[in-house]
Amino acid sequence: MNMHAARSAFGFDTLKRILGISVLAIRWDEAIALLSRLIAERRFAKVSFLNAHNANLAYSDPVFAEALDDFLVLPDGVGVDIAAKLLYGAPFPDNLNGTDFIPAFLQASTRPLTVALLGATRVNAEAASVKLSALAVQHKFVVVHDGYFSPAEEPAIVERIARLRPDVLLVAMGVPRQELWIARHIDARHCTLPIAVGALLDFLSGTVPRAPLWMRRLRLEWLYRLWIEPGRLWRRYVVGNPLFLWRVFKQKLAHAPRPAEARR
Repeated sequence: MNMHAARSAFGFDTLKRILGISVLAIRWDEAIALLSRLIAERRFAKVSFLNAHNANLAYSDPVFAEALDDFLVLPDGVGVDIAAKLLYGAPFPDNLNGTDFIPAFLQASTRPLTVALLGATRVNAEAASVKLSALAVQHKFVVVHDGYFSPAEEPAIVERIARLRPDVLLVAMGVPRQELWIARHIDARHCTLPIAVGALLDFLSGTVPRAPLWMRRLRLEWLYRLWIEPGRLWRRYVVGNPLFLWRVFKQKLAHAPRPAEARR
C-alpha cells in the first residue's frame, strides 16, 4: 500500500509536499492509530520519515525520491516544520521523529506483535532489542542481522525475514540505503510494516546519547548531535540546513500566485 492508497483507505487527506516528497500531516495519536490499523488488517505499507537531510538527498537523487513516493512518509524535525509553515502557512500537527515515535507506537500497541530488527552493529541491535523488550513487554523482538552485510548475504537475510514474517521490520541502515533496500527487497510476503528508522537502534542501545530533554523540547536536538559528532555531521547541518531552506524558498517562489496581469 502506498501513501496515496493509505490516504484514501484511512481518511487522511492532508498531505504537504516538501521538495517533491508527500508527507502525511497527521497528529501523533492518528499516526499510531494508522499504523496499528495497517497491522491489524495486514495491509503492507513501507514507512519512512522526512527531515531536512533526507529531503536534500531526495532533491538531488531521483532514484531515492522515486522510492519515497511509495512510502508513508511522516514529518521529522524542525526543518520540515519551518518548510510547512513557509509553504502552507502552518507547521505539521506533530513532530513524528522516529526516535521518539517508534518506541511510543510499540508501547501503545496492545496486540502482541513480532518485531524484527535489521541494521546497526550486532551489539547495538541486541542492546536495542533488550531495551525495546523492556519498553513493550507484550511484543517479541528478534534481531535478524546487523547492517554490515555483503550483497552475497542478502538472499539469506531476506529469506529469514520471510520465514519470520514479522508484523514490523525496523531497518536501521542510514539514509538512503535503508529506504532503497526496503524498496528493492521487501514486500507483503516478508512483513506488514517495514520502517526505515535511521539511528534508532544506536540511540536505544545507549551508544549514541540523546540530547537533554530541554533541548529536544526547544527543537534543538540537531545542534546537540552536531556538537557530539561534528566531523560526521557538520556538512549535514551547517551546509545542509541552509541549503534545504533555500530550496524550500525556491519551491514557494515557483508556486507563488502570478502577478495581477496574468489573471486578466
